[in-house]
Amino acid sequence: MRIDLNADLGEGYGPWRMGDDAAMLEIVSTINLACGFHAGDPEIMRSTVAAARDRGVAVGAHPGFADLHGFGRRRMPGITLREVENLVAYQVGALAGICALEGHPMTHVKAHGALGNAINDEADMAMAVGRAIRAVDPGLAYMVMPGRPTADAAEELGLQPIFEIYADRTYADSFNLTPRSRPDAMVHDPDEALTRVREMARTGRIVSTSGKVLEGRVDSVCVHGDGPTAVETARKLRAGLMEAGFEVASTIG
Repeated sequence: MRIDLNADLGEGYGPWRMGDDAAMLEIVSTINLACGFHAGDPEIMRSTVAAARDRGVAVGAHPGFADLHGFGRRRMPGITLREVENLVAYQVGALAGICALEGHPMTHVKAHGALGNAINDEADMAMAVGRAIRAVDPGLAYMVMPGRPTADAAEELGLQPIFEIYADRTYADSFNLTPRSRPDAMVHDPDEALTRVREMARTGRIVSTSGKVLEGRVDSVCVHGDGPTAVETARKLRAGLMEAGFEVASTIG
């Protein structure tokens, strides 16, 4: 009955900030930190790592496509597997250096945005990201989605998997996330998010928008830090999961 609550943070750039990272750090047990390609910069990375360390929050790398203008949510047709390995290793290595400065080693890697969608659909892409993770540090966990190619890649490469579900997103029949272009892609109501998460965490069953069911392990729940109800949703999830008998804590360490 232990479950992790994670959020994607550090998604500002220079003087610009997105979301209330300070509030989220008081609630979640794990963060996935932007590494400068879709958002973030060295100062944001370092200050966020330091704040996470002081609060006992685990830190992982959140690498994405090199797409600041599109926030990493645009596909990159034609990108090679070698290029995927390069961009992931580059970003994970950058955060490793920042974590070393603050004495708070990273625990895992979770792909962002369009890269995350691609690796949960395409086995060769999932393996490329996994190879990059293992090359930088084979002790890092790979945050994966149940029943998707990332889970298979983690097993094949000998990386510890963290099986993640989403509080504020719905699932397509493939059990990848419903595309954001669809009106039913997002869950905005914190109460609805809690009801969905408690059921998934309790039963290990993920239900698609059409009613299709996937059974699998659940280790971590994600709340996107940039949503308008992110902080309220995260608070409600933490309280609701604890009331249901779960210990909210990082699954690593």
